[in-house]
Amino acid sequence: MESYKKSDFYANGINIEFKQDNHSCSSKNVLRGLHYQIPPYAQAKLVRCLKGRIYDVAVDIRPNSKTFGKYIKVELSEVNKHMLYIPEGFAHGFVVLSDSAELLYKASGEYNSNADRGILWCDEDINIDWEIDFEPVLSKKDEIQPRLFEINKKELMSD
Repeated sequence: MESYKKSDFYANGINIEFKQDNHSCSSKNVLRGLHYQIPPYAQAKLVRCLKGRIYDVAVDIRPNSKTFGKYIKVELSEVNKHMLYIPEGFAHGFVVLSDSAELLYKASGEYNSNADRGILWCDEDINIDWEIDFEPVLSKKDEIQPRLFEINKKELMSD
């Protein structure tokens, strides 16, 4: 399986030079996110699930966008082999639906801890339908993220 071929992505308008690959492993019911990096360290991502099954979510956090605060959700799994491209200016999160899951995602920029930000996964203003009937397992970091309308929108603007 060809999971990434630069010429195919470029032919379809995804003209991103990926600079980092990340491999994430999580257990059932783990929810990670919603994460993003502020400019100039913002990252586009190409996410796929190598093992298991997840719901992958991207939230538009571009302040001047007509779809600011709206989200998309896609099921990614080892069976369907789907991928989700997430442009810069979106927060990203996922929840593990199988016993475990392994994700591989390409990023257009390197991780910068000083630019790392997040939004609360259960923010009522975004109202993500995670389609789960359990209390998700969260990291300490993800338990205390601000809501969408509490984040510093000036940080999101590119110069």
